[in-house]
Amino acid sequence: MSELRVAVVGAGLMGADHITRISQRIVGATVTAVVEPDESRAQAALLETSGARTFSGIDDALKWGGFDAVLIATPGPFHEPVIVPVLQHGFPVLCEKPLTPDPESSLRVVKEEVRQGRQLIQVGFMRRFDEGYQSLRSMIAQGEMGSLLGLHCVHRNPAVPDSYHNDMLIFDSVVHEIDAVRFLTDSPIRSIEVKHLKRNSLSPDGLDEPILVLLRTEDGVLSTVEMNVSVQFGYQVRTEAVFEQGLAEIGRASGLTKHHAGAMATADHMSFKTRFADAYDAQIQRWVNATKQGRIDGPSAWDGYLAAAAVEAGLEALKTGKEVMVSYAPRPDFYDVA
Repeated sequence: MSELRVAVVGAGLMGADHITRISQRIVGATVTAVVEPDESRAQAALLETSGARTFSGIDDALKWGGFDAVLIATPGPFHEPVIVPVLQHGFPVLCEKPLTPDPESSLRVVKEEVRQGRQLIQVGFMRRFDEGYQSLRSMIAQGEMGSLLGLHCVHRNPAVPDSYHNDMLIFDSVVHEIDAVRFLTDSPIRSIEVKHLKRNSLSPDGLDEPILVLLRTEDGVLSTVEMNVSVQFGYQVRTEAVFEQGLAEIGRASGLTKHHAGAMATADHMSFKTRFADAYDAQIQRWVNATKQGRIDGPSAWDGYLAAAAVEAGLEALKTGKEVMVSYAPRPDFYDVA
């Protein structure tokens, strides 16, 4: 297979970004179909690619069938209705997080993939492809500074739209830390607790933030997550790891530092699209390469389910202020790692 023909489902913020990425920066793939019910978005997406066809729904695209793999970038509640028929047609899938919004629907997707007899789904937790996260994971596994004792994580946005609401703090934002902490520690999240900092008066009406989320893994590592979406100054995602014999940190802004008039300044990111640009590129490139070989190269559908189960506990913790234990279904042997 010389070129992997990709159908992109959803041409909003993420979908359009992926269409540009595949068309301009990824080797060995081309976008041949855009599935988007909004005609203006669909036509805008066509400007970034050459020769692609547009469809208003996945069923029409599947009847046409002029693609080899599917990238799903619709909002989470619309993932399952797309994934299931795509799996039943045997197409590999890269699905943006979340796999689905809740553990019940994620388990249905998992069972459908198991029925197909091979792993077809990769979930878009792009932080796993970030060089900093990969280096920190390796450092933790090698134990060069002794055992990992805890993690301090910050996830900050300059602002969010008025449509952003409290539950999104967990299922749209903290979900990244839920997967990242499990990736770094190689241990599932055992419990989640949520505390509220003093409310930011600049937050949208009805949004009670910032919050502090406590994630405890099954092997006893405690991670603190500051989720703060109205900081005004920029976009930050940083992690500090506390070891028995030292510290390590990832995520500091890099680039030009200016010293002038008695002050020092370094430009910060304003969007996840720049902070994780290289990670997104690496994720899509590796997915393309692996798909051509009949495999996945990243988070599986089971990883997506584990995140959904933890998010459910996180939402309960957000509402109750109590520590909530995470409940998981038994892992199918299908997902056992050799």
